[in-house]
Formats: sequence, structure tokens, C-alpha cells
Amino acid sequence: MSNPPSNHGVVYMVAAIASIGGFLYGYDQGNMSEILQMKRFNSYFNEPDSLHQSIITSMLTLGCFIGSLAAAPLSDAVGRKYTIVIGSCIFVVGSALQCGSINQGMLIASRIIGGLGVGVLSMIVPLFQTEIAPPEIRGRLVSLQQFAITIGILCSYWITYGCSKIHGTASFRLPLGIQIVPALILVPLILIMPFSPRWLVSKDRDDEAIQVLARLRAHGDVNAPHVVEEYNDIKSKIQEERESVDNSYIHIYTGRLRRRIILGMGIQCLQQLTGINAIMYYAPKIFKQAGMSGDSAPLIAQGLNGALNVLCTIPAILWLDKIGRRKVMLGGALSMAIWYAIVAGLMKQYGTPYRDGADMNMSFANKAASKGVIAGLYLFVASFAASWGPVAWVYCAEIFPNGVRAKATSITTATNWLFNFGVATITPVAMERITWGVYLLYCCFNACALIATYLFYPETKNVKLEDMDEVFAQSIWAFKIRRPDASRSRKAEMSISSNEKGGEFASL
Repeated sequence: MSNPPSNHGVVYMVAAIASIGGFLYGYDQGNMSEILQMKRFNSYFNEPDSLHQSIITSMLTLGCFIGSLAAAPLSDAVGRKYTIVIGSCIFVVGSALQCGSINQGMLIASRIIGGLGVGVLSMIVPLFQTEIAPPEIRGRLVSLQQFAITIGILCSYWITYGCSKIHGTASFRLPLGIQIVPALILVPLILIMPFSPRWLVSKDRDDEAIQVLARLRAHGDVNAPHVVEEYNDIKSKIQEERESVDNSYIHIYTGRLRRRIILGMGIQCLQQLTGINAIMYYAPKIFKQAGMSGDSAPLIAQGLNGALNVLCTIPAILWLDKIGRRKVMLGGALSMAIWYAIVAGLMKQYGTPYRDGADMNMSFANKAASKGVIAGLYLFVASFAASWGPVAWVYCAEIFPNGVRAKATSITTATNWLFNFGVATITPVAMERITWGVYLLYCCFNACALIATYLFYPETKNVKLEDMDEVFAQSIWAFKIRRPDASRSRKAEMSISSNEKGGEFASL
């Protein structure tokens, strides 16, 4: 028999507040792409060339790589929500230093510090959302992280565009400083949110754990049968892992979890190799290369691109728990490959490269071809937003056992940032040297993502976190795997009966 309806209003609120961490990530990611196009910024920082621009951009991701790895032991020690607080505080320091930077060295160092905070948040927010979510809406709740990222990117575009009209260094300092505000809002809000019930059980704080579950699932009723059953599921699984599972980093790579860590790292690697951050980091330059003229046109086009990114993430939030992770990934990879192939073909056939100062641009005698390139880029972003944008974060946060979830998720998140760093560093140089070939390369990567998903990534929708072992104990070929019955009770496997635990907490 299926569980009674959960108290979804509360769990949505908690997940949404945690998602402010995603907003910080998106804002900091998005504002630099437009700041790099500001004449006042470039003049103040001694006209950085494409290599130095890529360093300024990519140093954030280097900090994110380190921060995401550091978040695992931190979150296991002090808890998921306190780790969100620590990440937010680090982000505030980095943002303040970026705002006050007086030379390239200080700017790069401050972006590394800001990246440490973003790295912590990018790992811990989806992990926290996963651990508070009921299985039937887990994909939707964790997708709120990606939705907040897209809103952050959109806000950064338009705020930075508006500030570009200001005279003096305030034109770039103001958008860098504004990002401190949501971080300061997040800290007090997350402090009044509940702890992860799974983290509480892992620390033997059982009374608190069942009270949190009751608050999230049953309006505070600790004796609700589905609350007691979920508590027992979590408790028995954690006890089983303590007795029989090595939760060290070495075991993640060499034991029965090796397949899952490879899949988790693979999906994060492929998410970056879709090329999404090539567009998000360097969109004004990309739209200019696609044939847009004028100082403001590429910036406005990027603002519209950000709005499209937000709107097209909404369908993923709505359907990820209905049609599943696997179908969304397959459809997304196929469509992204198609749009990139069209963009590359149009640029090769109708584009003529030319040197515009330090930049390599393209001219299009055929204006329809230029519009086709721009449309193809928009459609690529829409396809990514509706598929691989949210699903990579959802998948990695849900496939690992409780004892290693933080460690493994930090590794997969660090993989995302490592390849993000590579994309941010290589893209501007590649755009200069091979122009349309960049899009053909990303087309091939998306084709690889399509094949890998079909072969290796099993469906995980509606599967309890405590039942993921059953999914990955089957064939390595994803198309042969049968999903466990999500409604099947695990009472026979529990060492503590529901009746017993109901009586134990009746007096709370």
C-alpha cells in the first residue's frame, strides 16, 4: 500500500530556502560574462586578453573544485544545514573582495575564495534537498537547485547590463557587490530550517530525527504510520551499513560502489561537456561571433538567453518525477547534439572569420544563416535547461548510500567543477582558433552522452534512497535493469518493528 500524502508544503519551503545557495552560484557564474565585455572593466584591469579573461573566469571554478571536496567531511561533522551557513559566509568574503579588487591578482584571488563558497554550496544544497525529500517528489525538489541557478544567472545578466550604463568603476563593482545580499538572507533562514533526518540518525539523534520526519511528512504527527516506517527504513539501513560497509574514500573507488561513483562522475563530466558553460561564460562574445553587431546587442541577447534558461527549467521540474531521469537525459542529449550540428554547419557554410582587434569574429552575408545560428544556440540552451541542467544534480545526490553520500557527492560535484574549469579555460582560445569547430566538438560530446545514458544509466525515479542498492545490484546494462517496486514495504528487513517504534515515540 502506498504511503499517505506527505506534508509537501513544508518540504517545498525548506528545499526552496536551501536553493538560495544555487542562486548565489548562478549569479556569480553569470555576471562575469558581461563584466568582461565592459570597457571600463577592461581599461581598469589593463586590457586582459582572451587568455587572461579565461583565467579570471576559470579561477572561480578552481575554488569551487576545492570547496566541493572540503564540503564532505564538513557536512558529515557539523551537519548539512550548518555547512550551507559556512559556504554562504565564505561566499560573502569572496564577493566583498571581488567588489573591492584593485588589480588582476586581487581579482583572481578573490574569485578563488568566492569559488570555495560556491563549491561548498553546489555540493551540499542538492544533498540536503535529497535527504529531506519523499521519493515521489525528490526529482522536483532537487531541481529547485538548478531553477535557482538559472534565476541567479538571469538576474546577474540584467543587473550587470543595467550597471554597465553607470560611469566609473561602480559599473562593475556594484554587480559584484550585490551578490552579497542573497547570501546574507540565506544564513538566518537556513538556521531555522530542520536538520537532515538521515544525518540525525547517523549521529544517533533519533528523537530529533523522527520529529523532523513528522514535521516534513505529517504535520508533526510522530505516530503517523508512514513517518514511523520511513524512520525505521533509515535506521535499519544505517545500522546495516555500520555493520557491513566500509565507508572510506578507498571503498568508494574499489568496493561495490565503484560503478556508482563512475556513473556519478560521468554524468557530471558529460553535463559540462554539453558545452552549456561555454555559452553561459562567454555568451556576449559567442553572440557577437554569431553575427550580432553593436555594443549592446550581444548583451541583450544574453539577457534573453537567461530568461529562456529559466523558463525551460520549469518543465524539467514538473516532469522529472513523472517520466523519469533516463528519458529526460536521452531526449536532452539527442536534441542538444542536433542543435550544435546545425550551428556548426551554418557557421562553416555561411560564416567568414575575420579579426576584430584582439577578437576573432565572423561575418554572415546571409542574414538568415546568422539568425539560424542564434536560434540554434537558444534552442540548445532550452534543451539543456529542460534536461541535463537539473538531472545531473538529482542523479548524483540520490544514488549513493547514506554512509558515503556526502563523500561521493563531493567527488561527483568536484568532477563537475574540474570539467567546468576546463571548459571555461579552453573555450575562448578554441573560439579564436577553430571557430565553428567548437560547436562540432560539443555536438560529438552530446552524442557520447546519448550513448552512455542508454547503455549505463538506470532509472531511479520514485526509488527510496534506502532501496538504491537493489537498482545497482543488477546488470551494468541500464536497459536491462528493472526498477524495484517503490511501494513495496521493507518491514521484513527491519530490525525494529513499526509497532514497537510507534509506542516508543507515543510520549514525545
